[in-house]
Amino acid sequence: MRTTTLLSILLVGSASTLMAQAPADMKWGPAPPFFPAGSRFTVLQGDPSKDGIYTVRLEMPAGYFIPPHSHPTDELVTIISGNLELGMGDAVDPAKAMELPAGGFVVAPANAHHYARAKTATVVQVHGMGPFAITYVNPKDDPRRP
Repeated sequence: MRTTTLLSILLVGSASTLMAQAPADMKWGPAPPFFPAGSRFTVLQGDPSKDGIYTVRLEMPAGYFIPPHSHPTDELVTIISGNLELGMGDAVDPAKAMELPAGGFVVAPANAHHYARAKTATVVQVHGMGPFAITYVNPKDDPRRP
């Protein structure tokens, strides 16, 4: 009886913290300036600019390209729709890139140089521990550069 009561309390307590967001409720806008122009962005959970867990989505048109870069924390990426080509390294080498279809998942380890290209219109979901930061291998590729 005690176990059942404790389990009920835990389930009710957990249910009160559930968070759901329907696609129609997502507030899309231009991606932050550290991404190349042309993509859209929405925050699903947390604040990527602060310490803590965050979940965001990035919507990219076909051909959208993010040059080689890295992050100080692991980047966990799920392909929601479309096809994403992801490669590892300092230089773009399409022969070594992997293509991830909708439903695909990849972890870009902290400080690992990687690049991405949307082969078709693509939406990815990224989550990790903030604050989110991006450092381009070639500073000339950084869209924040004057």
